[in-house]
Amino acid sequence: MSNVTEKVPLMVEGHEILISNPSKPLWPNISKIEYLHKLVMLAPFLLTYCKNRYLTTIRFPHGYNDKTFFYQKNCPEPTPDFVNTAYLHNIHYVNLDNVATLLWLGNLACLEFHPSFHYISQSLPAEWVIDIDPSIEKEPRLVDAVLFIGELLDKLHIQSVPKTSGATGIQIVIPIEQKYSFDQLRKIGQFISEYLVQKHPDLFTIERLKRNRKQLIYIDYLQHWQGKTLAAPYTPRARAHAPVSTPLYWHEINKNLIPSDFNLLNIENRLKKEGDLIQKVKPQQLDHLLAHLSN
Repeated sequence: MSNVTEKVPLMVEGHEILISNPSKPLWPNISKIEYLHKLVMLAPFLLTYCKNRYLTTIRFPHGYNDKTFFYQKNCPEPTPDFVNTAYLHNIHYVNLDNVATLLWLGNLACLEFHPSFHYISQSLPAEWVIDIDPSIEKEPRLVDAVLFIGELLDKLHIQSVPKTSGATGIQIVIPIEQKYSFDQLRKIGQFISEYLVQKHPDLFTIERLKRNRKQLIYIDYLQHWQGKTLAAPYTPRARAHAPVSTPLYWHEINKNLIPSDFNLLNIENRLKKEGDLIQKVKPQQLDHLLAHLSN
């Protein structure tokens, strides 16, 4: 049995991090030290969507199914010198902009990383995200719902990238030119959502309260707002099988899609082969759609 006070020094970017309980299992097949090695592999991708943003983490001190998990907005203390931070609304956030900070957070059993939609000290959104949230755990119609949204975006001449949330839903990421406001994107999101609810009333809803949604699939265009967060692309999730929120090709949205197939144990090979799919889509121009909605 390992000593609960066991600590192992780890050198990262010239900084020493003391790893406590490195053999502690965070998922059934992944110890803490193995998790930290996975974070090093994910870092070039994950940090792209976390650096220079206000970060919320979810900590699971005793592993992914720990019922005492908690959200951490304020930077943990004591804070090493290599950790950069930023204030917003009296909250002292971590700026996850380097690998050492990522591993420091991983050692604290931060299993999920949820960045803001906007950059530190800026008010414009960095990208646009539509969250598709099923009302039941296993929703066989989810693929159809996501494809309907993708087809509509395509008709509107908007390129997008679907990604697994790592939980039950799917999110659609739209890289954008950084000149649009949250208000403008919400207007487009509302238009798209209301159109889909009207066209598929037995499939979609924009009802905010989950208890009133019945079994309809929620198009959450309201979550994309200043001060709110969503699971970052490439963040692990604290669920069985250690899933990773993974961007996909549109042809991968099909009946064979099992989100947990994209996980910490196999994501490295995919990233080596495919790279970051979001970065392959050029920032989208939305002026044509905003002009139409203003008429």
